[in-house]
This record gives sequence, structure tokens and C-alpha cells, in this order.
Amino acid sequence: MDYGKYKYEAAQKAREARRNQANAQLKEIRISLKIDTHDYQTKINNAKKFLDHGDKVKIQLRFKGREQHRPEMGLRLMERIANDTAENSTVESAPRVDGRNMVMVLAPIRRKAQTKSDQRRRREAERAKRKAEQAAQDA
Repeated sequence: MDYGKYKYEAAQKAREARRNQANAQLKEIRISLKIDTHDYQTKINNAKKFLDHGDKVKIQLRFKGREQHRPEMGLRLMERIANDTAENSTVESAPRVDGRNMVMVLAPIRRKAQTKSDQRRRREAERAKRKAEQAAQDA
């Protein structure tokens, strides 16, 4: 076997492995207990977007003033968030009180590497489709 060919193929495999490798980041979303419906929907949409890209999401609920004496209201809001993002995520760490904050971490159902490879396959399929359409137009 040709050593140069072997070395080239090994380099190609290593390059492909690096391309598929992805590190999941921890994205943070901060909310307050008295969040309005539109603001809530915006935050949920951002969380879903982060989860679809394969990143973990840390939801941080900040208690202000007398709200600190009502942690059950914060727990209900965190459960609502977990239910609204249930198709994209699982609860990695349950809501816990940390001083003035309540923190919950959501993990994506799909790994980031799977998401990236699916996106790459879709792009390659679209390129092939465009090339076929271009060839049909040229002919």
C-alpha cells in the first residue's frame, strides 16, 4: 500500500472527525417573576432556538423585593417553561433557589454534533439540487 495515500486518507478522516465535533455551550436566559406574555414568548422562542442548535439553556429567574417570600410562584413559572420547551429539551437540573435567583438547566434532546451533521447534509442536498436545476436550464 502506498504510504502517501494512507497518510492522506488518515488526514481526511481526522478532518471529517473535527468537522463533526461540536462543543455544546451553555446559553443563559434571564427572566423575572412578573414577565409579560409577549416577553415570555420571546424568551421561549430564543430557548427553543438555542436547544435546536444543540446548546444547553440555563433559565435564571430573579426575585425582587417581596417576591422572595413566594418561591412557589417561581417554581410554577419554571415548570411552565419546562412544559413549553418539552419537545426540544429535557430538564437537566431541577429548579433550585440560589439566593435571590432560581436556576434551572435545560438540555437539548439532540446532540450538537448530530444537529451540525444534519445541517451539513441538508446544505449539500440543496447544492446538488441547484446544480441539477442549473444543468437542466443549460441544456
